[in-house]
Amino acid sequence: MDTKEYKRIFGIVLDSVGTGAAPDANKFDDVGSDTLGHVGEAYEGRLALPNLQKMGLSNLRGKAILGVPKVEIPIGYYGVMQEISAGKDSMDGHWEMMGLPVSKPLDTFPNGFPSELIKKIETFSDRKIIGNRPESGTKIIAELGEHQMETGDLIVYTSGDSVLQIAAHEDVIPLKELYKICEYARSLVNGPTYTIGRVITRPYVGPDKDHFTRTANRHDFTLAPIGQTDLDYLKSAQVHTIGIGKINDIFSGQGIDVGFHNESNMDGMDHVDKVMQEDFTGFCFINLVDFDAMYGHRRNPIGFGQALMDFDKRLGTVLKNLKDDDLLILTADHGNDPGFKGTDHTREQVPLLAYSPSMKSNGSLGIRKTFADFGATVLDNFNVSGNAVGTSFLKELMNTEEIK
Repeated sequence: MDTKEYKRIFGIVLDSVGTGAAPDANKFDDVGSDTLGHVGEAYEGRLALPNLQKMGLSNLRGKAILGVPKVEIPIGYYGVMQEISAGKDSMDGHWEMMGLPVSKPLDTFPNGFPSELIKKIETFSDRKIIGNRPESGTKIIAELGEHQMETGDLIVYTSGDSVLQIAAHEDVIPLKELYKICEYARSLVNGPTYTIGRVITRPYVGPDKDHFTRTANRHDFTLAPIGQTDLDYLKSAQVHTIGIGKINDIFSGQGIDVGFHNESNMDGMDHVDKVMQEDFTGFCFINLVDFDAMYGHRRNPIGFGQALMDFDKRLGTVLKNLKDDDLLILTADHGNDPGFKGTDHTREQVPLLAYSPSMKSNGSLGIRKTFADFGATVLDNFNVSGNAVGTSFLKELMNTEEIK
């Protein structure tokens, strides 16, 4: 490659794919969590991730992932990142990646939402609210879904994160109406009395509790970024920005030129393949949420592992299609250990894997002190100034020493 900068950067966030408890996991009651480690153990050595393996997925762990041994010569650079934000939600993780750590904890509701808030939503929607407690989405829908279908009530629930989730059957409450209700709820929790990270629409379908399925028509109404993110700086500098998956929702569309909604991880990878065929200069930011929504919260390590193997196969196509002036960065926004207690996100370190066909060296990026190092690297690559949060690792990627 003749120039210092990569023409295109593809940043893929494997939502919830943590790689071991963070140093501050005790503050979150998450000591012992290890998403990748426990998935590997559940597969008893049968977890096959050849592409992630050769990128160095196991290399900076004290203990290799069972079934995914460390490699002597990774194809690029590997490391882990630690989070400094006050929470462990997707919003916290993504905002921090883009140079905007969340320093003040957002509101959580371990005893359900206050009656004042519930009554306002009931009055606006002209519907009764049921549930109103922390709970697994699939569990509360199985429990209350048939009642919701009969009455037209709204199922409201939360989790250990700063989220307000509203579920309803698509045949009972049309999506347009459900979105409108959630948008109103969003307007109530932007502070100062209540400040909630995400209001999430959770539509489902199915004839009865044994067959309810949450659909891809989920929508996250996220708290608008409270400051400039690296995406804003890139867009202001006329660097093309593309969001795939829930990226557009997480940043409320700010700093994003083009956004694509995902129906699934594989649909998201279809979007990645399509964008890779386009001729542009800029940053493509991707979130693949199935690991989290389908398997992490449901504490299903076997399904989680299969989703990882399915992604790994698609990753092979991405690696094959990368151009010399492309850079691929893989990471995660938090953990969601399917082998751990509870049903919530887990405070973990996350993988950091970087590769370009033009690389003439490989090695460790070490333990990055903040997720913001990711965004700082993207800004550095496009010669764009940001808010000075995070440390770029671009120079390390541009090492000219030949791979041994």
